[in-house]
Amino acid sequence: MKTRRIFLSPASLSRALQKLRRGKRVVFTNGCFDLLHVGHLRVLEYARKQGDILVVALNSDGSVRRLKGPRRPLLPLRERAELMSALKPVDFVTSFEEETPLEAIRALRPDVLVKGGDWAKDQIVGRGLVKKIVRVPLVPGRSTTGTIESILKKFRGRWR
Repeated sequence: MKTRRIFLSPASLSRALQKLRRGKRVVFTNGCFDLLHVGHLRVLEYARKQGDILVVALNSDGSVRRLKGPRRPLLPLRERAELMSALKPVDFVTSFEEETPLEAIRALRPDVLVKGGDWAKDQIVGRGLVKKIVRVPLVPGRSTTGTIESILKKFRGRWR
């Protein structure tokens, strides 16, 4: 689907999807996506194959801090949204302030909800609001926390 990749509020995106969704399957995934890595890309590529329109909901900066701690996010929401919206599999990007995307899922009414394989099916927020849940296998050894730890270890005391 050739859609202009764009960052919208959940309310604005809900209105846009009403016009676009006729006969289309809307896929939703979410996360902090604080430091993009190959695991994120593979989840997005897999999610894209589950339908016609891929929506990615990003945790707001405050939401990331509440979940990950005071040193996160590494990148502010606007930059994370710009990076995410530039990725080929992604059609739309939105954000949410809460710790979970439940209100965004309610507003957007996706058909498919995609999460990483580290989430147990019964722990996936919004599972009762969608037609299908898809869990994507994780890429072993790839995580934002692991990447940060690797960078710190490699450059501890030797920056230059």
